[in-house]
Amino acid sequence: MYFVEVILPLSLAKTFTYSVSETEFHYIKKGMRVAVPFGKSKIYTALVIEIHQNKPELYEAKEIHQILDERPIVTEIQIAHWQWIASYYMCAIGDVYRGAMPSALLLESETLISQKTDSFIDTSLLSDDEFLVYEALQQQSSLKVQDIIAILNKKNIFPVIQKLVDKNILVLQEEIQESYKPKLVRYVRLHLKYESNQGLGELLEILKNATKQKEIVMRYFQLCATEKTQGAAKPITVKKLIEEANSSAAIVKALIEKEIFEDYFLQEDRVNFSGKINEGELQLSVDQQTAFEEIKQSFTQKEVCLLHGVTSSGKTEIYIKLIEEYLATGKQILYLLPEIALTTQLVGRLRAYFGNKVAVFHSKYNNNERIEVWNQVLQKSEKAQVVIGARSALFLPFHDLGFIIVDEEHEQTFKQVDPAPRYHARDAAIVLAHSHKAKVLLGSATPSIETYFNAKSDKFGLVEISKRFGNVMMPNIELVDLKDKYFRKKMTGHFSDVLIEEITNALSLGEQVILFQNRRGYSPVVECITCGHVPQCQQCDVSLTYHKHKNQLRCHYCGYTMAKPTHCHACSSIDLITKGFGTEQIEQELISIFPNSKIGRMDQDTTRGKFGFEKIIDSFKNREMDILVGTQMLAKGLDFDNVSLVGIMNADNMLYHPDFRAFERSFQMMTQVAGRAGRSEKQGKVIIQTYNPNHNTIQQVTNNDYLGMYNEQLYDRQIYKYPPYFRIIKLTLKQRDFDKLKEGSMWLYQVMSQNLNMPVLGPEEPAISRIRNEYIRTIIIKIPQNVSIGNTKKTIQKMLNSFEAVAQYRAIKVTLNVDFY
Repeated sequence: MYFVEVILPLSLAKTFTYSVSETEFHYIKKGMRVAVPFGKSKIYTALVIEIHQNKPELYEAKEIHQILDERPIVTEIQIAHWQWIASYYMCAIGDVYRGAMPSALLLESETLISQKTDSFIDTSLLSDDEFLVYEALQQQSSLKVQDIIAILNKKNIFPVIQKLVDKNILVLQEEIQESYKPKLVRYVRLHLKYESNQGLGELLEILKNATKQKEIVMRYFQLCATEKTQGAAKPITVKKLIEEANSSAAIVKALIEKEIFEDYFLQEDRVNFSGKINEGELQLSVDQQTAFEEIKQSFTQKEVCLLHGVTSSGKTEIYIKLIEEYLATGKQILYLLPEIALTTQLVGRLRAYFGNKVAVFHSKYNNNERIEVWNQVLQKSEKAQVVIGARSALFLPFHDLGFIIVDEEHEQTFKQVDPAPRYHARDAAIVLAHSHKAKVLLGSATPSIETYFNAKSDKFGLVEISKRFGNVMMPNIELVDLKDKYFRKKMTGHFSDVLIEEITNALSLGEQVILFQNRRGYSPVVECITCGHVPQCQQCDVSLTYHKHKNQLRCHYCGYTMAKPTHCHACSSIDLITKGFGTEQIEQELISIFPNSKIGRMDQDTTRGKFGFEKIIDSFKNREMDILVGTQMLAKGLDFDNVSLVGIMNADNMLYHPDFRAFERSFQMMTQVAGRAGRSEKQGKVIIQTYNPNHNTIQQVTNNDYLGMYNEQLYDRQIYKYPPYFRIIKLTLKQRDFDKLKEGSMWLYQVMSQNLNMPVLGPEEPAISRIRNEYIRTIIIKIPQNVSIGNTKKTIQKMLNSFEAVAQYRAIKVTLNVDFY
């Protein structure tokens, strides 16, 4: 008997055993995909992680359907890393597998519905819906579930199908579909018989009266001649030929039918970069060179090093130098960024040095493009020696990883929130590097307190740069007291007189301005003056945000929308006002204050498409916009050399979040946004508008005092038992029934506080206590540094298992978030 152990792409913590034949047993290798039956009739793409001869005791092993790969597409190091993520972040291995693989490699079965051939059917016994399905099957041999939904124009079609199956009219079969298709490009070439001089004469004779066809053929010769003068002749695509000759596909088709042209297809990569390599040597400044040497020195003793350099100190150039060194040894390099918007700018800079060795991997790429990058990394292709990506790039099948850069390592976007696995890319990258015996460089102008603590306690190396590149001065930060300005009536909308004056100065000098407001939409609250009613989301406990552009109210949690009301829904009064402000309102106000300036906006609403980020960033960089308003997307490592002024519209809404990291995050956000100003010769200026100018955190931003913020926060963290002194696991319980949830969360809390010898807080009702009609409760467990985290997790898991065993609590969903930051 021969068996394989597989992971299924479902939220299941176990692996499953399937039987294989002896031939298959000798052919299959770890890391190959196999199609397996699971449940009554579903087929899934499973991943083989072990090949053995141990028969399962609890169930009869089913046979696999088919082997999907000729060679492993997942490496053994990857499988081990995924298992570590599953155990450390307390999630199912199936979740990690599903999250790590490009979805096009996880084939799902498509249920095909066809008519039984031998059955006699009395159509008078069929209902209307059944008859429609039957009639459609007379036109084509089989239908998919989606087709039937379209035919009947209703969502729940399974009762209809079930009745037809019971009446012995239909059969269902599962069919696996490979969803990745290589990109084929259509090319043309001249038919062989016309290659000689005599053939050319004949050709011209044939085309004597067909002017359009003749034009296209002449254009083809011109293109061939141009390609030859530029070196090796390249094949010519149909698309290019049509464009160049200003013609149509029909004429090319006619020439192919006349056997003058032949068409053929070549497979091509979807993502192709033809970067020109700079021959010039990259020159580092004295400070950069010193930091570069210190990092190399640090790597001789430690696996991880933190590069703490002020904004615009030229960290990217140091990364490029280090990448050069690792490339020379033939190793693969991973460069992680927190935000897709950043890859846009960085790819250009890296291509200038490494040409076509750079690949990019993130979620704005479509399935086919992602699979191509996956294969290039797997095959150690030249094209993917340096991989730039957001956190998901961590899961690529590296064979020989030598160096990982985690840029802007403090960013919270490195932590996956939903769905599972809820991993932190920075921490998972350090573990991955350890498996490959690679080095990790963490870079940031405002490191997270945990990382800085690890560096200070000698766990990581630490290298610091305190000067900006080219001795550019740090920006001059000015605080504006909003209380005072409102009192003296020196405000125009949400702009103080100081900010308007500074924007006017910058614009008159032809410089650009960035304005930061960490809230999208026009206004977060619409209120009735008469009765005080505020429209709320029907499914969540939040007020609806007003989006003026679409004239609608929208919930930012579940997506529920309604048209903007013309009168109050409670008392029918027509006196409605908006309170608070978002990026859209700032944009509107700017248009009225500076009607001659070009104003852009960058938030989740304006960057939806695949190239949404690129368009905005490029047009701002090319000076097509004067002022850019945006949310925290602007705060991350973007480099614009003509920005002399940055305005923070309201620094207070970040400070007062109910979160132990609020002050640290506010410091990071404001320092990073301020760092976008004055990145070339002229000193930049930052205006921070606040109701609380004497607040410690705002003072620390003004004085660029990272250490002051770090020490103050560290002192608080120790007293109140937070990271880095304690590890935090957060349990979130959700259920539609308020009373059941209340009772269940209390039960779980009591069991935990009795059995865990550490602080357990809860069950807490969070600030937003209902989302999508589910009520929420949270429990927080604080694990001291000196306690074994592994044993604590086992205890927690046992308690969760007993919680699930209680019948009335089974409907409560529990999600775990380990290292909840």
